Amino acid sequence: MLRHYVSDGLALLDLAILGYFLAINTLYLLFCVVAYGQLRQYRRRWTGRELDAVMRSPATPAISVVAPAYNEEATLAESVRSLLLLNYPQFEVIVVSDGSTDGTLAVGVREFDLVRAPVSYAQPIHTQPVRGIYQSLAHPELVMIDKENGGKADAINAGINAARYPLVCVIDADSLLEEHSLSRTVLPFIEDPDTIAAGGIVRIANGCRVERGRVTEVRLPRSHLAMFQTVEYLRAFLAGRVAQSAVNGLLIISGAFGLFKRDAVVEVGGFRPDTIGEDMELVTRLHRVYRERGRRFRIVFQPEPTCWTEAPESLRMLARQRNRWQRGTLQVLGYHARMLFNPRYGVIGLLAMPYYLVFEAAGPVIELTGYVLTALAIPFGLLDWRFAELFFLAAVVYGSLLSVASVALEELSFRRYPKVTDLLRLAAYGVLENFGYRQLATWWRIVGIVDYFKGKQGWGTMKRKGFAPT
Repeated sequence: MLRHYVSDGLALLDLAILGYFLAINTLYLLFCVVAYGQLRQYRRRWTGRELDAVMRSPATPAISVVAPAYNEEATLAESVRSLLLLNYPQFEVIVVSDGSTDGTLAVGVREFDLVRAPVSYAQPIHTQPVRGIYQSLAHPELVMIDKENGGKADAINAGINAARYPLVCVIDADSLLEEHSLSRTVLPFIEDPDTIAAGGIVRIANGCRVERGRVTEVRLPRSHLAMFQTVEYLRAFLAGRVAQSAVNGLLIISGAFGLFKRDAVVEVGGFRPDTIGEDMELVTRLHRVYRERGRRFRIVFQPEPTCWTEAPESLRMLARQRNRWQRGTLQVLGYHARMLFNPRYGVIGLLAMPYYLVFEAAGPVIELTGYVLTALAIPFGLLDWRFAELFFLAAVVYGSLLSVASVALEELSFRRYPKVTDLLRLAAYGVLENFGYRQLATWWRIVGIVDYFKGKQGWGTMKRKGFAPT
């Protein structure tokens, strides 16, 4: 009798977990369908003619590019060169060294002829003390701020305080922007004055040829771990964020590349220093404040402007990153819990935040439970093989098809990987990630959940190799 009850209980639990896998994969299938339509519309609408008009128009707003840097001596020179080579009518570059303990400041001084400048400005957002401001003799549009350590959000806020222009582009100092990235990201602000934030796509630079701050040849990574991340990024950006942006339900603009109205960010108090998911938290707070005040606004994702970033190639570094992402998501949901299922906040409260609660916050627990229960129940005869086959189809085969669909979106939209062999490799890794990598990532996220409830703070150390020239 006990065995019968246990078997029935496990069957019901596994049925619920099966429903979870079907739901999340069906949602991503819907994302892919919506994204396909949006990407086709984007390609027809934003042509080279519109880009040329942006470059020539006197109404195009000037941009302050803020790059927070902490111990980024390996990548700083290439990243800053990339920023200085941006093709945009009027912009400045503000690099903020957040109490770096390596040679970050020294690299800036050596490579860009920086000299200390007696500059003062208003500071509407409180930050840790600024120790010095440096101006480049070779590049008048380049400024470097040296401040006491306060975390990434605090460093961004220091850059926003110093910004002279109405739009602020936030980028990681270990990333590379393409030449026309600003021109393409600013388009929604010109089209609609209610736009307060826009983000571009982040792609993996590992394996690419980089010369003087430019990705001159797009290649796939040699590292298996970086290849899996390449597929993940395509799925997250070209499917997830394109679809979420279509209904003004975007909760994240990546901290690696986002464009904001400076006044809007200052109005809501800047980036929150006591969170490790500062990019998601700011966007969520913008949604919250603007809806509570009854003001029109738009937060969008632009799928073409590209930021290239270095992905971790070691299990240890990748585990730290995913742990941090998971803790950041839980923090944001905790900070803004009253928005959950609240119709006052529209699509954000009724769809976007519940999605993150169920599939991002609780998802790792549900997935791991499904894997473990199914693996243990079958040998003891508590579940039959037909259910196991159905579980495999929902969790692995369905998920693999969606990864391949994300690769297809890449081919149908921007074709950054022109070789057929590259697309086949991406599709293959989209299938292979379901046999070990996805489960490992789930475990890292579980550890992140445990660390969150234990009160763990901080980012952890992330070591960079830097952008190789070949």
